[in-house]
This record gives sequence, structure tokens and C-alpha cells, in this order.
Amino acid sequence: MSKRGKNLVNERTYGIVINRYCGAHRVEDAIEFFYKRKMLGLELDLIAFQTLLVCLCRFKHAEAAEFLFHNKKNEFKDCIKTRNIILNGWCVLGSLSEAKRFWNDIVTSKLKPDKFTYGIFINSLCKSGKISTAVKLFQTMWEKGCKPDVAICNCIIDGLCFKKRIPEALEIFGEMNERDCLPDVATYNSLIKNLCKIRRMEKVYELLDEMEMKGESCLPNARTYGYLLNSAKAPEEAIGILERMNKNGCKMSGDIYNLLLRLFMSWDNQDKVKNTWDEMERSGLGPDQRSYTIMIHGLFEGRRLEEALSYFDEMISKSMVPEPRTRLLVDAMNIKLKEKGKESKKTEITKRERKDKNTS
Repeated sequence: MSKRGKNLVNERTYGIVINRYCGAHRVEDAIEFFYKRKMLGLELDLIAFQTLLVCLCRFKHAEAAEFLFHNKKNEFKDCIKTRNIILNGWCVLGSLSEAKRFWNDIVTSKLKPDKFTYGIFINSLCKSGKISTAVKLFQTMWEKGCKPDVAICNCIIDGLCFKKRIPEALEIFGEMNERDCLPDVATYNSLIKNLCKIRRMEKVYELLDEMEMKGESCLPNARTYGYLLNSAKAPEEAIGILERMNKNGCKMSGDIYNLLLRLFMSWDNQDKVKNTWDEMERSGLGPDQRSYTIMIHGLFEGRRLEEALSYFDEMISKSMVPEPRTRLLVDAMNIKLKEKGKESKKTEITKRERKDKNTS
């Protein structure tokens, strides 16, 4: 290759080309390009080999990546980072059995699993619903002196909450503080979301107070307040949550506005619905397709068909595409109004006929 050709390719270009080949599922071309590195004036080193493996695994070619890894063990030094890439590849593919097999290979090798090895496998176990196994591995991690980070703790807490094992999730949350692994906003949000579902509001507000006390590093965000609003049972409760949100400097989002619209519609508080809609328009955060859908369906439930149809017309005029269920609802409303119109016309004719009869 010419000197000019060599200068055109650097590590960044190499990474892009390998990624594109793997993304197009051209595995052989990706491997071939890796071996052209020397011709391109680049070193055939471990980092470049790991880049190839990462790209293969990212696009679900874990089998090819592992085959290459075993094939080139004598060429490139075996290290835990390379093994983590393959393990993650099997997890991305969603093959827990293969991930478990490769995990056992790591454990029985001379290499020691690190924080990332544990994190990858724990995440895969949680996603597969094997939360008890994940918790055991999590405890083993502590015992072996490998300190989990907040992301791993969050993964376990999320998994336990999903399985409705909230007391255990709270226990791990307590251990985090004791073991100097400080919870973040995601930790609190996971617990608040699931505690709201079972209406343990005292504990919810205890966690919220804790978040506010910690200040900027852990202040509640729009998601936190969204969970609280979703559990509100009356307009006054929702207003109190919004006041607290404003006090903590948490900005409104389109999702929060839509949630408020849905709540106020369900409580048939039309003044609050109008105020929310107007405020949303002023802020520039809506209304969007979801806002109109909430209004149309909510007004239909309240038997205000003409108003619901006017929102539908406005939605269409803004080139928003309605959901199929909304179209069906609108068709049903049009039929209903047509029938109502015929009935009222029929009643009017009957009344006239009676009047004419009486006058004659």
C-alpha cells in the first residue's frame, strides 16, 4: 500500500470500518480488515483485537468473537477485559446458558473476575428473571472483596422490586449506605416507583425527604415526581406534589403535563385541565399527540362528544397522526352523533305533527 494510503487510516478510521462491517454482518470482512492493519501502518495489538471483539459482540456475533478469542490466545495476551467483552456478547445475544458457560470458564481460569465481570453477569441474570441467583452472586462479590458500584446495586434493587420482593430491596439499599456505596437518583426512583404501587406512602416520603436533604447530588427529578403524581388520589394531593417539585427547582416536562391532564380528566376537574393545557402551550412543551389522545378519550368518557371531536380536528390540522384506537373512537362518536341528530329531527317532526293536529 502507498504511503498516502497508510496515512489515511488511523485508529479512529479503523474502529469505524470494523464497526460498519460488523453492523452489516460481514464478519469475514471485519476479520480480514483487522489483519490488514500492518499494511495500513498500524500495530496488530491487543487493543485493536479487543475493538474487533467489541464490534462483533455489539451486533450479536458472540459465537464468532469467542471462536476468534480461543483461536488467537497465543497471539494476544489473555486478560479479564477480553473475557468481559465475550461474556457481554453472550448477554447482549440474550443467551443466558452460553453466558453461564462462559462465566464458569472465567471462574475456573487463572483470571479473577472483576467488578465489570460481575456487573455484566448480574445484569443478565436480572433481565432473565433469575433474581435469586443474581442476589447470591452479588453477596459473593462482597465476600470476595470486590466492591459493587451503584449501577450493580441498582440492578439488584430493580430486579427485586420487579419480583415484588421490596423488603429485600430495602435491605440492600440500607447495606449500600453502610458499605459506602452511595445510592443515586436511580436507586431512590426504583424504590419510590414500587413503593407507590403498594401505597407505602410513608416510606415514599421518607425517601423523598432523604433525597432533598442530600441536595444537588441526589435531588428528585421529573421521573421521581411522575411516580408520586401517578399515585395521587385527589387534585389537592397532585397540587401539593407540584408545589414541592417547583420548590426543589425541578422543571416541568411534556410527560408531566400529559400525566396531569390525564389525572385532572379522570377527576373531572375541567378548570385544572384548562389551566394545565394553557400552561403547557405557554411553556412550549406541548401539546403533542399524547396530549390530544388524553383529551379525546377523556372527553368521550365524560360524554362530551362534540368537544372531543373538536380536539381531534385540531390534532389532524397540526399533522399529528392519531393512534388506531383513537380513530376507532372518533368513528364511533360520529356514528353516535349522527344517530342522535336523526332522533332529534324525528322528535321535532313528531312535535310539529301533534301541533298541527291540535290546531286543526
